[in-house]
Amino acid sequence: MFRLVTIEREFGCGGASIASELANHLDWKLWDYLLTEEIARRANVDCSAVMRCSERMDSRLHRLAKSFWRGSYERSSPFGNQIFDTDHVVSMMQEIMNEIGREGNAVVVGRGAPYLLRENPGAFHVFLYAPRAEKIRRMIADGHSREEAEELVDTIDRERAAYVKHYFNADWPTRSLYHVMLNTAVGNEAVVKTILDTMRLVAGSPKATDFESPKGSAPIPIR
Repeated sequence: MFRLVTIEREFGCGGASIASELANHLDWKLWDYLLTEEIARRANVDCSAVMRCSERMDSRLHRLAKSFWRGSYERSSPFGNQIFDTDHVVSMMQEIMNEIGREGNAVVVGRGAPYLLRENPGAFHVFLYAPRAEKIRRMIADGHSREEAEELVDTIDRERAAYVKHYFNADWPTRSLYHVMLNTAVGNEAVVKTILDTMRLVAGSPKATDFESPKGSAPIPIR
C-alpha cells in the first residue's frame, strides 16, 4: 500500500498544479512550497534564501569561496562553514524526507524526493514531462510572456539536471527510478486519474523501481 507520492517534473509541464490536485483527491498533505517554508523555519532564514538554492547548483564563485573557507583559512573566516547554501538545503532535505516518509499520506514535489525516498517501500514515484510547445503554452497561461516562458523552459531543467548529477550522481531523469512517466499534454485530469489507477493496480507488487549510482561512484556527501 502506497503512503507517499513523489512528483518529479520538467519545468512548465504543470507538475505543481497536478500535484496539488492529486493531494486534494487523496486528502494528503502537499509538500511543495511547504517544504520551502519548513527548511526556512529550521534554518532560521527567509524563504527567498531557500528558493535561491532550490534544485540548482550554487554559483561557481560561491563553490570556490566555500572551498577556500573550508581550507586553511576556515577558522579565521567570519562565516566559517555556516553560510546557507544548497549543501545545507540538501542535508536538511534528507532529514525532512525521512520524517515525511515515516508520517506518510503525503505528495512531495521535486527537491530530489525520489532519490531521497528511493528506499521507502511505501513511495510511488512519478515523472511528468511535456512537449516544449505545451510547456510554453502553460507558462503563458500562467501570465509569463512568451520570451520569458521560452527562456525558463530552456534553462531551469538544465539546472535541475546539474543538481541531480552533483548530489545524486545520476542522470536526470533516472527512468528506472519511477513507476510511471506521463506526458501532461493529455491534461491534468487524465494525468491524476492515471496516477491513481496505477497506484491501485501495482499496490503490493514486487518493487518496480531501481536506482544505483554508476559503478565505482556514490552521491556527493554533504558536510
